[in-house]
Amino acid sequence: MERRQLQYFLAVVDHGGFTNAARRLHVAQPSLSHAVRTLEKELGGLLFHRLPHGATLTPAGTALVAPARQILRDLCTADASVREVLGLGGGTLDLASQTTLAVDPLAKLLGRFRAAHPRVLVRVRAPETGSDVVNRVRNGQSEVGLVESGAETPGLAGLDLAEQEVFAVLPADSPVRDVLPVTELAALDLVTTPPGTATRWIVEEALRGTAEPRVVVETEHRAMIVPLVLAGAGAALLPRAMAEDARRQGAITVPLDPPLLRRGRMVWRTGPLSPAAERFLALAGGTP
Repeated sequence: MERRQLQYFLAVVDHGGFTNAARRLHVAQPSLSHAVRTLEKELGGLLFHRLPHGATLTPAGTALVAPARQILRDLCTADASVREVLGLGGGTLDLASQTTLAVDPLAKLLGRFRAAHPRVLVRVRAPETGSDVVNRVRNGQSEVGLVESGAETPGLAGLDLAEQEVFAVLPADSPVRDVLPVTELAALDLVTTPPGTATRWIVEEALRGTAEPRVVVETEHRAMIVPLVLAGAGAALLPRAMAEDARRQGAITVPLDPPLLRRGRMVWRTGPLSPAAERFLALAGGTP
C-alpha cells in the first residue's frame, strides 16, 4: 500500500468521483483509476461502486477512509519531525475551528505563532458545527481543533480557553444604549445562523429556560449578520471581538444583564503530532 494510492483513494472520496478527483490532483484520470484498482486488488475487494455520474463507497471503502486519513497524517508528521531534526524548518499546521472562535482567540494565536515560525504554512478549515470540527481532528484531517465548550470531545486531549463575554448587537436606531436585561431578549427580532452552529448556540444559551428566541432572519452566511443588523433587520448576539467590529461599523453594542460568558476548547489527538502542532499547542498553553 503506497502513499499515492491512499491519496488518490481519499481524493475520490472527498470530490465525489474519479473525474473530479483527477482534476483537483492535476493527474490523468486513467492514472488515478489504475492506482485505485491496484489498491483494490491488493486489498482483495472493491472500494467504490462506479456509477455513470460519480462513485460511492462500498462497505470496504467506508472502512478504509478513517485509517487512510490517519496513515497520511502520520506520514506527514514523520516527515515534518525528520525535517525539524535536520534543521530544514517549514512544515504545515492544519487547524479546524468554529467561526466565532476563529475570530478570537485563534487569529491572535496564529499571529504570534507565525511571528515565531514564519516558514510554517497554516491551513484553517471552518466546519459548520462542533461535531464536524471534532470529526476532522479525530480522523486526522486536522491536527488541532477549536470548538465551543458544549461540544462532545471523547477520546481527545483538550485545553479550556479563556472565557469571553457575549454582547447584544443592535441597529443604530435602537433605544437601548447601556445594558440589555436577558429577560428582554425574547422580545427582540434576532438575526442568527441555523441550529447546530456556534452563533445559534449563543442565542439558545442566552434564552435557555426562559423563552424561545424570535428568529426573523436565519442565514448560513455569517458574514451577513452584522450587515443585516446595520440594515435594521434585527439584533444579534456576538462574542466581544465580533461585537466590537460591529460597533466600529455603526451598530449599538451593549452588555447583557446578567453577563453571558462563553468558553471555547482546543482539542487534539493524543498520538504523535507534527512539530508545528506541538509548537502551536505550547504557545496556546496546551500540553501535547
